Amino acid sequence: MRTKPVIRPALRADAVQVADIFLAARARMAYAPLKHSEDEVRAWIALHLVPLGRVTVAEEGASLLGMCAVDTRQGCGWIDQLYLRPGEEGRGVGGLLLRDAMTRLPFPQRLYTFRANTRAANFYRRHGFEAIAYGDGSDNEEGVPDILFECTDRRLGVS
Repeated sequence: MRTKPVIRPALRADAVQVADIFLAARARMAYAPLKHSEDEVRAWIALHLVPLGRVTVAEEGASLLGMCAVDTRQGCGWIDQLYLRPGEEGRGVGGLLLRDAMTRLPFPQRLYTFRANTRAANFYRRHGFEAIAYGDGSDNEEGVPDILFECTDRRLGVS
């Protein structure tokens, strides 16, 4: 029987697993290929993303199941990255990471997802986010149409 994952801040020692999760999840998004090499992504995660202290991970035993990176800018809380290790979808790990982020970020809270990622879009809608803008891809490095979601209800995501 699997236990409920522990949500905790990412440590520098987690950078390899965080990068593994990010790269494996993005490899499944054929509609939005990465614009950076695997080595560049790994360096960015190890030297920039994790050290900033805004990444949380879902841990079960010695394995990381997912990661979430957040930020505060433009007067909003932003969920910048939320990825699960492939195969971990549907067991509540993403919800745990998202709810944790929502309790720590100011409102309104925003995030982008690719329009082709209907599973993610539905996930965010279930957690109280509403689509407020649709982009044609000209504002993201992948050049892929996206959706800007926003949550303004402080009661959501805290169940």
